[in-house]
Formats: sequence, structure tokens, C-alpha cells
Amino acid sequence: MEELIRQVAERTGISEAQAQTAVNTVLGFIKGRLPEPLAGQLDGLLGGAAGAGGAALGGLGGAAGSVLGGLGGMLGGGDKE
Repeated sequence: MEELIRQVAERTGISEAQAQTAVNTVLGFIKGRLPEPLAGQLDGLLGGAAGAGGAALGGLGGAAGSVLGGLGGMLGGGDKE
């Protein structure tokens, strides 16, 4: 999850603390709308990823980073691409 937070911070121009808040907010939003078995799997994936230094996220980091890429404007960051 650290890699996802780092990508969000870099792509949006916000601090890593702000990126962590954004990632946690979006993941909480998504988990709240998933059926319980899927929300539990997401928790398991993210929990395992945190323990493995983010490597277990695989494609999720890039995909979530792309989805979150537009957060910069909403959170006051600039577009760095």
C-alpha cells in the first residue's frame, strides 16, 4: 500500500500524508459498497501487501493509482504529467 500512496502523492502533487488520507478514504468508500466476501478479500489483499512492502498489490497499485490520479485537482495538487 506504500507504493500506492507514493504514486498518488507523485501524480497529484500532494504530500504523502494527504495521499494516505485520500487512499484510505477511497478504499473505505469502495469496501463499504462491496459485498462482504469481496470487502474481506480486499482487506486481506491490502493487509498482505502492507506486510510485503507493497509488492503483493501487483496490478492493483497501478490501476488504483490511475483511478486516484484525478484527486490532485480536488485536493489542491498540481498535475505533474
